[in-house]
Amino acid sequence: MSWGTELWDQFDNLEKHTQWGIDVLEKYIKFVKERTEIELSYAKQLRNLSKKYQPKKNSKEEEEYRYTSTRAFLATLNEMNDYAGQHEVISENMTSLITGELTRYVQELKQERKSHFHDGRKAQQHIETCWKQLEASKRRFERDCKEADRAQQYFEKMDADINVTKADVEKARQQAQLRHQMAEDSKAEYSSTLQKFNSEQHDHYYTHIPNIFQKIQEMEERRIVRIGESMKTFAEVDRQVIPIIGKCLDEITKAAESIDHKNDSQLVIEAFKSGFEPPGDIDFEDFTQPMKRTVSESSLSNSRGDGKSEPKFGGKSKGKLWPFIKKNKSPKQQKEPLSHRFNEFMTSKPKIHCFRSLKRGGAGPEDFSNLPPEQRRKKLQQKVDELNKDIQKEMDQRDALTKMKDVYIKNPQMGDAASVDHRLAELGQNIEKLRLEVQKFEGWLAEVEGRLPLRTDQARRQSGLYEAQNTAAVNSCAQDRESPDGSYTEEQSQETEMKVPATDFDDEFDDEEPLPTIGTCKALYTFEGQNEGTISVAEGEMLYVIEEDKGDGWTRIRRNEDEEGYVPTSYVEVYLDKNAKDVYKSLQKISE
Repeated sequence: MSWGTELWDQFDNLEKHTQWGIDVLEKYIKFVKERTEIELSYAKQLRNLSKKYQPKKNSKEEEEYRYTSTRAFLATLNEMNDYAGQHEVISENMTSLITGELTRYVQELKQERKSHFHDGRKAQQHIETCWKQLEASKRRFERDCKEADRAQQYFEKMDADINVTKADVEKARQQAQLRHQMAEDSKAEYSSTLQKFNSEQHDHYYTHIPNIFQKIQEMEERRIVRIGESMKTFAEVDRQVIPIIGKCLDEITKAAESIDHKNDSQLVIEAFKSGFEPPGDIDFEDFTQPMKRTVSESSLSNSRGDGKSEPKFGGKSKGKLWPFIKKNKSPKQQKEPLSHRFNEFMTSKPKIHCFRSLKRGGAGPEDFSNLPPEQRRKKLQQKVDELNKDIQKEMDQRDALTKMKDVYIKNPQMGDAASVDHRLAELGQNIEKLRLEVQKFEGWLAEVEGRLPLRTDQARRQSGLYEAQNTAAVNSCAQDRESPDGSYTEEQSQETEMKVPATDFDDEFDDEEPLPTIGTCKALYTFEGQNEGTISVAEGEMLYVIEEDKGDGWTRIRRNEDEEGYVPTSYVEVYLDKNAKDVYKSLQKISE
């Protein structure tokens, strides 16, 4: 099956068909090119999507990624980034292996096709020229033959006419012979031209044209094979990235399976646990004691009057003074109910924390004593870890400089060993400072860890209102507590007081005996107790401890019988008397 033998007379149709084949190839190239653009656009959109939801550095979002669910989401974003990379690989491979190769091949194909059809046209022009030569030789032979016949007829006519002279007859005979000779020559030329044309025509249709058409057929078949190979490559490029895409999807599945709801719940506890216990039961406050009932004349009033019973008091707390409350036994001033005093106590300590925060520049106290115990422990532990990392960095630098100094000592031409002494001294000082900081924070950390198991009714009650009261106090302390001279004062209560006579219950509260001493303490730093309920101490001063820190960062001390108050626990070093401490705990249990 050859185009040269089967399609020897279809030159024009073959020319159109081969041009159509090139158009198909160019259309496929355009299709692949658009596919690569789509892959690149898709990869870019995937990368932008992944980048959009990545956590920003040094932001609150970074803290959220400690949970397994958010870590799984972060892994998904990273895998989607790799997934986008595979689509970029598809685009690059299709561009290099298909689009680029086929574009070069199309140019070569056009040149080859042009050459083949040029040869075909040249062969056709040659055979057409031979045909024209044959036709001219044939017409000349025909003309000469006719001229020879006319000359022969004229000679015979002249020879038969008796009136014609011999000279005219001889002239006619010679003309007839000349024409016959010219006819013979034309015949010979025509015969030669015909043989030549037949030979050229045979070569044209059986040799030249079949060879040219065979080359065109091979060219077309190569084009068909090439486009088929390109389609296979098109599929293989996709197939090559399927395993990597499968791994990306497997990693996303693995990240999803790593989500641990129990662990996330535990992290929530660690993040927000205050260390306090829930508040205990509130003592019953009986307001029937000071009320004097009027006896009515009705039988119902009489029966009620006869059935008076003694008021019962539940849970009187005796043996411990409510802090931050001024005693005032003036008969002109009405006494506040116990609930008002409890509320005043609960809102007092956050004010002191606010004062300390403002005193240190608004960034919070260095020992994090404004935080609940559990959160304070975490912050202190984090600070210790950071300081240890800084120490390790400084030590690594010191070791490197020490080695450099040894090299300089052994090889003076490389540098002066004394040039690093100053830097080594600086590093040594830095390390010593950092170690002192670590010791300080470790001391606070040990202090917190030693107190965490202890829980009192005061701490339990404080934990219930800690969040709201502390936030409100911190936000308003700088505005509502500051007087013109820069000091902080208590707001006057706007509540309407109940106008009731004093009772034995209030007398017992006001006449409590001083708390016993449970140890001593030494002031490590000077503290200016400007807030109500606090006491000023000087560095190195020895004082008596009458109440331990209950997890709120404050210790109650006494200088003498008249001066007592609260100081920050981190400002004093406490020495508790074990026996006194046991007695103190027993009294606490009895009072509870």
